[in-house]
Amino acid sequence: MAAAILNCEVMWANQLLHLLPEHALWWPAEKTLFVADVHLGKAASYRALGQPVPSGSTQQNLARLQKLIFQYTPKQLVFLGDFLHAPQAHTPAILKTLQTWRTQHKSLEITLVRGNHDNRAGDPPEILNIKLVNEPWLLGPFACCHHPQSHPTHFVLAGHKHPSCKLYGPGRDSLCMPCFVKEDRHAILPAFGEFTGGMLLSGAAGRQLYAVGGGRVWCLPPHQ
Repeated sequence: MAAAILNCEVMWANQLLHLLPEHALWWPAEKTLFVADVHLGKAASYRALGQPVPSGSTQQNLARLQKLIFQYTPKQLVFLGDFLHAPQAHTPAILKTLQTWRTQHKSLEITLVRGNHDNRAGDPPEILNIKLVNEPWLLGPFACCHHPQSHPTHFVLAGHKHPSCKLYGPGRDSLCMPCFVKEDRHAILPAFGEFTGGMLLSGAAGRQLYAVGGGRVWCLPPHQ
């Protein structure tokens, strides 16, 4: 297995990018931070259905975003879809928490590329001052999307799949971890949200996996 590093540097679309252990992607040249699949209010949506799900995931997700913003001071934050999980996420408590968080970052440009859950949940309230766009949204050499897809001229950054990979140890030991995925001219980010689950992807020809765990990003050998 390759040695672990904190931030994995890659060159995609002739741009230096950092794959962050916080499940985010940093584009230093344009001071832009990308995250996918935050799914704010997912726990609240389950509780509305009578499921005994613990509270606090929205605050945890926003606290992690807050830490990234303070660390990298981005001028732009791009959500690659599924910002809110469902209509039940529009609770007074969650919207108040979001509004408080937004007032702490008034100068930050925020764009949401609508995903399938955004279409069901509805757009965030205007008071959050989030630019709303549909995929593909072109930003420099990148096509910002929610669903992984090909684009004729731009490198695609997407989410949706909540990718994970399996690492194998001695004997029958194995461990599933979130990961970044790079294939040809598109990449998939791991889900940012705490309460999301994942889709297991295996190594394949032309596919590069970058496992995330323990505060590090691991570039896996081919076909891992």
